[in-house]
Amino acid sequence: MEILRLQPVFKHMIWGGSKLRTDFGYEIEGDDVGECWGISAHPNGDGTIANGAYQGMHLSELFDKHRELFGDIEGDKFPLLTKIIDAKADLSIQVHPDDAYAGEHENGSLGKTECWYVLDAEPGTTIVIGHNASSHEEMESMIRDKRWNEFICEIPVKKGDFFHITPGTVHAIKGGTLILETQQSSDITYRVYDYDRLSDGKPRPLHVEQSIDVITAPYVEEKPQTDDSVTSNKNMEQLVSCPFFTVWKFDVEEEQTLVMDTKCMLVSVIEGEGTIDGEAIRKGDHFILPAKYGEAKFKGHMQMIVSAPV
Repeated sequence: MEILRLQPVFKHMIWGGSKLRTDFGYEIEGDDVGECWGISAHPNGDGTIANGAYQGMHLSELFDKHRELFGDIEGDKFPLLTKIIDAKADLSIQVHPDDAYAGEHENGSLGKTECWYVLDAEPGTTIVIGHNASSHEEMESMIRDKRWNEFICEIPVKKGDFFHITPGTVHAIKGGTLILETQQSSDITYRVYDYDRLSDGKPRPLHVEQSIDVITAPYVEEKPQTDDSVTSNKNMEQLVSCPFFTVWKFDVEEEQTLVMDTKCMLVSVIEGEGTIDGEAIRKGDHFILPAKYGEAKFKGHMQMIVSAPV
């Protein structure tokens, strides 16, 4: 059985930069590329298989026709999406709905639980996580009165930090930050505030009413939970385990072996280069270890983010 390499999909954004080309070597045009959807079966960025028997097939089609490759995951959508985000400028202050709200109000979409591993951050950079309102009423008042400095919580951020963002959490990546995001396969984002920026001469749409509906108030910081029973592999550092995914950091110095004992594993190489079962891989590569792959032997000097659907 072979790994399933993915051809990424790239997104030009008002806040995007050039690091996806300069740091990861992707052959892309423009200095406003904000997102690399490395592993995605979402209709807004459906990746294609880049190798082997299924080469050229969209991941969504492969998931529909060969569910056995993914451990017979239930549901009508491939559940996860892995992306790299390069924020040259600040992203909007935003919030995501949960499955119930998105299913009812967004044409049956999944909600969006996500997590961020910080690949790099310029000195002095901050990140927005949470808010200062003590109640739902105060939250609504602060938003409607545009009291953003009072409302928003900012904290310092550095390379190697990790954040788990649950639905209802106000958040924003700020300029100078490069992250790898693991999320539910959803593209539903409610913008609360966008710094009054113009895109093509017009402000980008805000979603104030939806945001007020879904923001959790008061905000309570939650530390990422872990679950050591997800896999027998103990050579990966688990970052989070939640009802939708488990995420690990996996370092290879010389040689490491992974036993494929989850439904499937999504792998993104974030540093270095090496091989998997003799096949060359390098920084910027994204692939899936399908169900029943068996043992995967990694050699080289690499750092990877690995995730598995629950």
